[in-house]
Amino acid sequence: MDPLFLLLPYISSVGKEGKFQSVKQMVMDEDYPGCSRLLQCKQGLDSLHHVADEKEVNDQKYHKYNLEKTLEWLKKKVQRTVNALKKGNISVGGGVKSSTFVRVKHEDASEEDYLRYAHGLISEYISEDLSKDLLKHLELPEISSPKEAEPPSKKRKLSDKPVEAGEDYTKFNSADFARKPPKKMTAAQKSLAKADKTGMKSLASFFSPKVKQEKN
Repeated sequence: MDPLFLLLPYISSVGKEGKFQSVKQMVMDEDYPGCSRLLQCKQGLDSLHHVADEKEVNDQKYHKYNLEKTLEWLKKKVQRTVNALKKGNISVGGGVKSSTFVRVKHEDASEEDYLRYAHGLISEYISEDLSKDLLKHLELPEISSPKEAEPPSKKRKLSDKPVEAGEDYTKFNSADFARKPPKKMTAAQKSLAKADKTGMKSLASFFSPKVKQEKN
């Protein structure tokens, strides 16, 4: 990974001030004091001219963030990534076609597919605002994903009426859980209820194991 990506957030954050500052003044973070270790990375410091204007006063270098330089530097990163994707025969364009779930072949991918894919990879290391600026710099229109329809459960308006399923195979509301009145007994059931059950065995007794009596 290019260490300049680690320095870029600090350089760009003070860019709004529009003045030249030393790197020590730029790379400061109270929440993360360990960021000062970046000042020891010679490769990153030597690359600051890619994202900032420089001037030297009394053998001391000062820098000021330059968005145009940064976008040109990122554009080169994107192009190198595209070349690596093509050389490695990496499938792009979302990886698969969502309608058929068939992997996109190398020869089916357009130059725009490669640019968008590479832009997505580079965007993992930069801010969202800078990612949008880079997209415009690459002359790629921003794709707005269609808003997904909300689930029916969220769209359904709550009411006191019984809830019915789409195919009317179930209905439920508070009234369904109320105790239902007992069904009317038939004439045979009434006669059986009035009969004298003295000495009659229950149905379960015919299926219970018999208890053997112990012999004296």
